[in-house]
Amino acid sequence: MLAEHILSLVTWLPIFGGMAVLATGSDRHADYARQLSLVIAVLTFIVTLPLYANFNSGTHAMQFVEDHAWIEAFNIRYRLGIDGISLLLILLTSFSTLLVVISAWKVIEKKVAQYHAAFLMMEGLMIGVFSALDGILFYVFWEAMLVPMFLIIGLWGGPNRVYATIKFFLYTFLGSVLMLVAFIYLYHLSGSFDILAWHGMKLGLTAQTLIFFAFLAAFAVKVPMWPVHTWLPDAHVEAPTGGSVILAAIMLKMGAYGFLRFSLPILPDASHELAWLMIALSLIAIVYIGLVALVQEDMKKLIAYSSIAHMGFVTLGFFIFNTQGIEGGIVQMISHGFVSGALFLCVGVLYDRLHSRMIKDYGGVANRMPVFAAFMMLFAMANAGLPGTSGFVGELLVILGAFQANVWYALAAATTLVFGAAYTLWMYKRVIFGAVANDKVAALTDVTPREIVFLSLLALAVLVMGLWPYPFLDVMHASVDHLLQQAMTSKL
Repeated sequence: MLAEHILSLVTWLPIFGGMAVLATGSDRHADYARQLSLVIAVLTFIVTLPLYANFNSGTHAMQFVEDHAWIEAFNIRYRLGIDGISLLLILLTSFSTLLVVISAWKVIEKKVAQYHAAFLMMEGLMIGVFSALDGILFYVFWEAMLVPMFLIIGLWGGPNRVYATIKFFLYTFLGSVLMLVAFIYLYHLSGSFDILAWHGMKLGLTAQTLIFFAFLAAFAVKVPMWPVHTWLPDAHVEAPTGGSVILAAIMLKMGAYGFLRFSLPILPDASHELAWLMIALSLIAIVYIGLVALVQEDMKKLIAYSSIAHMGFVTLGFFIFNTQGIEGGIVQMISHGFVSGALFLCVGVLYDRLHSRMIKDYGGVANRMPVFAAFMMLFAMANAGLPGTSGFVGELLVILGAFQANVWYALAAATTLVFGAAYTLWMYKRVIFGAVANDKVAALTDVTPREIVFLSLLALAVLVMGLWPYPFLDVMHASVDHLLQQAMTSKL
């Protein structure tokens, strides 16, 4: 029975577990809330491992499918299933949430149960997004997971958290309304909300184009693509460390996942017609936002702009319509989850000690925190795309794919290797190297065993993916080939 309902278990275990954590109540039981949260996060991660172990990478068909009637009057079903693309994102979600629970162990002192419960519930809702095969079920998960993040930023965020929270919610919610309109239109044409049935529908170019822009409104905001990216730096700066990690590692990937699950297979003709627009917006994000990152004085804001530039690589890879581009984009999604999550955790480690994210308040940290400096060096190099790290694999594949499509695309995309190294290593130099800048830096202490645990797990992930990317590429290959076949087949 568990084998037949493993996706439901992975989805609902953290949601109901979060409710149990919430029921622990006041901060008098904070230790119990932390321990229960860790147990649930570990169990959820363990339960996701059989998905990989039992996954058949030789087929593009959806696996672990569950299909039950939900709202029969409108033919809405509780339908779950995953392919090689969604499998990797589910594993990333459970892994990242576990690290967030560990990282917040001593940092969060007020409303502890509520904090951990919000992350656990959000984990289940995000897994639901990646496994939903019914349009309405997808939309419910897609919108519901905004609520925990809204609360996380609004309750545990910085001084301008209310402004950042409302801006985040309005951008992401309003963009998704048009997606719902498109879903309803597809339902009226097909009589079903079955996403896989939509993949086989015939649509005229005008209808495809209108639906494409409706999807773009939702997915571009979530990625986020230029010019609808302005909510992200504000949200990152004001969010607590755990919120920034999940925002960068998982939530940004939902927009990119939407392009793969909806835009390319359902709207292939419109996707080709408007590929120039998507490529242009992606290259602007890579080049312009990379330059914007160079002038940032706040470490979190710098990493936030870095995320936008790196996600530009992802969308570029998707809309050059070749295997290397799409696989490179997906690898970049997973790598960015590891690397950006790690960098935000590193900033969190410093902030917990000095209560500042401003680069000018640091200098000479390596003199007091040599172990931390070594970890942050690895993650900074991965962010810059150093060979041997996960950051290199996705960028190389996307550049190779772009070169097949147009040499100028590849040249513009490759500038990220220069800008990425510039803003990341310049930040690292000013924060970590040099003489001890002030008395506060002189009083710093190196990483604790708890911090070593989550930084070591991320370092291992970055190195394994960088040195041996085959397991990641193999599991997605059949799904990407099928997606590319759909994207190259006209629906007119």
